Amino acid sequence: HLFGRALLEMGTASEDYVKLQQRIGRKTGGIWHSSFAAPQSKTNETVTKFFLSGKATVAQVPELLAIMHDVLCTVALDNRERFRQIVLKAKARNEAALIPSGHGVVGDRLRASFNTAYWLEEETGGVSYLFFLRKLVQRIDEDWAGVLHDLEQVRQLLIRRNGLLVNATVDAASWQQLQPAIAQFIADLPAAEHAVAQWNPSFIMSDEGLMIPAQVNYVGKAMNLYNVGYAYHGSINVISNFVRTSWLWDKVRMQGGAYGTFCRFGKQSGVLTFLSYRDPNLLNTLAVYDQTVDVLRGVELSEQELTRNIIGAISALDGYQLPDAKGYTSMVRHLLQESDEARQQTRNEVLGTSLTDFHNFADTLAAALPKARVVVMGSQQALTAANNERNGWLQLQKVL
Repeated sequence: HLFGRALLEMGTASEDYVKLQQRIGRKTGGIWHSSFAAPQSKTNETVTKFFLSGKATVAQVPELLAIMHDVLCTVALDNRERFRQIVLKAKARNEAALIPSGHGVVGDRLRASFNTAYWLEEETGGVSYLFFLRKLVQRIDEDWAGVLHDLEQVRQLLIRRNGLLVNATVDAASWQQLQPAIAQFIADLPAAEHAVAQWNPSFIMSDEGLMIPAQVNYVGKAMNLYNVGYAYHGSINVISNFVRTSWLWDKVRMQGGAYGTFCRFGKQSGVLTFLSYRDPNLLNTLAVYDQTVDVLRGVELSEQELTRNIIGAISALDGYQLPDAKGYTSMVRHLLQESDEARQQTRNEVLGTSLTDFHNFADTLAAALPKARVVVMGSQQALTAANNERNGWLQLQKVL
């Protein structure tokens, strides 16, 4: 994240960052960076990519590629004060997002316990990242040479045409016109062979309480269904839709007073996550999550209610996308080796979901729950009270 911002916000060998930003605004529709990490369900390998993306009219694509080349190959990283500003801004942004996006923070922290890709996401965007930023501010002042060395090393490892993937979203006629420029852009990147990095994640297995100055809680519980023998079936999209929009909505939101509830399943990882948003309760919400097994075992839905949940699941699978989103989605499916045939099979399974699928899924959930992990973010008072009631089961940590 910081390296991506450095590429676009520190200037190049020929332009300071103000002129670079003006050039980007004048010649393109924008250039941005992102990172991607996900488990590949077929091989169980971790797919990680750093993306530099941009958009422009066909006529301006050569200019877009020229700017991308300049930031990738000639970025001026040796500017301590500018990089310090970038880090301070990132730190402030992450701290400001903790309370408004508390359910996302808790969800990321939970998923990070179950596989390398999600651990990496949390290390580069979650609570662990915030702790890293706080230490980095001090390190920039005390050891700038070491920080600069790390940035240069990241650039050497990432910016090379070996292992490069280029994804262009464009009409067929224009693609023929742009191919030579893209080929030249690739040829101009440095060539270097590096050994594939082996991640050594340190998974947190204990239940956690993250302390923040807030009057409400964000309560999460997650478990890996694949670890208890579950084989992916499209019906889980319908079941999780029902759990979120009916069971959790009624118990956690309407009766419990939380602002929102979530039930998410990661097909690539097998991780099922329950989350609440701005929740006045803590232990009561966890009890509701555990009661989901009994609810699914005994659920009786009318044809109309089942159809409504099937429609909800299908709309989430096949939402409307603009061209740039379609292009990005196709690239992600390529990276994760997700075929159109597999997606169609999922659709068929969603459309064929019956109450029997709900009842059978209860057994899977019952097997997974004993190995579930809990993360709660809330006030010190609420977390301490919950800890006292359950003999110190939460590992408490002050975040803000």
